[in-house]
Amino acid sequence: MSTESLFKPFQYKNLELKNRIVMAPMTRAQSDNGVPTQQIADYYARRAASEVGLILSEGTVINRPGSKNLQNIPDFYGTEALNGWKNVIDAVHKNGGKMGPQIWHVGDTRMAEDYPLVDMEKASTMTLEDIQDTIAQFAASAKSAKDLGFDVLEIHGAHGYLIDQFFWEVTNTRTDEYGGKTLKERSKFAVDVVKAMRAAVGEDFTIIIRLSQWKQQDYKSRLALNPNEMEDWLLPLKEAGVDIFHCSQRRFWEPEFEGSDLNFAGWAKKITGQPTITVGSVGLNGDFMAAFAGEGSEKADLKELVRRLDREDFDLVAVGRALLSDYQWAEKIKNGRVEELTDFAGSSLGVLY
Repeated sequence: MSTESLFKPFQYKNLELKNRIVMAPMTRAQSDNGVPTQQIADYYARRAASEVGLILSEGTVINRPGSKNLQNIPDFYGTEALNGWKNVIDAVHKNGGKMGPQIWHVGDTRMAEDYPLVDMEKASTMTLEDIQDTIAQFAASAKSAKDLGFDVLEIHGAHGYLIDQFFWEVTNTRTDEYGGKTLKERSKFAVDVVKAMRAAVGEDFTIIIRLSQWKQQDYKSRLALNPNEMEDWLLPLKEAGVDIFHCSQRRFWEPEFEGSDLNFAGWAKKITGQPTITVGSVGLNGDFMAAFAGEGSEKADLKELVRRLDREDFDLVAVGRALLSDYQWAEKIKNGRVEELTDFAGSSLGVLY
């Protein structure tokens, strides 16, 4: 099996990548009180030196109350944390890599009873003042990403976190301009966030948004039930300034709608005309959510992935657990050392190396 197409260069606006492999964002919660350490820099630098085309950081939070649900999730604001991220991006660049932070607000997703010691922000109860400050803080973190020398940034709009809670009718019961009966109406918060971040970084800086149909609160939920509803969801985000759509699925090979084998990333590219990133159990045969219960997954071949990439369904491929457990995964694929690839042990989630 040829994997040549995975290693073709990619360029969009200011973003030039040596190949199509992206390290997916994976929460580590190992930044002491929100400040990335040298160990974090080394962790990303190893992947940069081992043929990963683009690294997307673990989720990093904005300066808002309740923006994170674990104490050691990294911040993307404040002098100490931003100095830590400067060390990270410098290490990645030194090893020939490209990187962007994933900018995040967890919303109402409490993970521990003792932290944070504030009420979690809910889409349905935030005041208009809360909303405007949240938008401003997303923009401030975007500007910091550009100022620190990152190559791109990603907005976390998926998986049932704050932005996604505005999309979802279950969690967005507002009756003002940030609510609504339709997905398009409930997308106003995300659109305003994107506009503010675009204004903060200018037109040439690449903005990615990560989206999902499923929620951690409900794996079977779907925001867009058909292509027309997906148009209503994605096109306003494109118009607001999104460059690349990162389309999160639990299994990349599953079709999004009946009558076509296109996956989420395939439909997003068809609808918007923009580049897309596919993700979801790449290189492994087990669902990634099972890893949180300690389950492992066996390695799987890349034939179906390459078939879809060659068909130009999507432009980039995000790899999570395989790169987490083996920082040389991309290098081994490129050099034909597939016999050296390993299975994923669920315990790898708790290891930083």
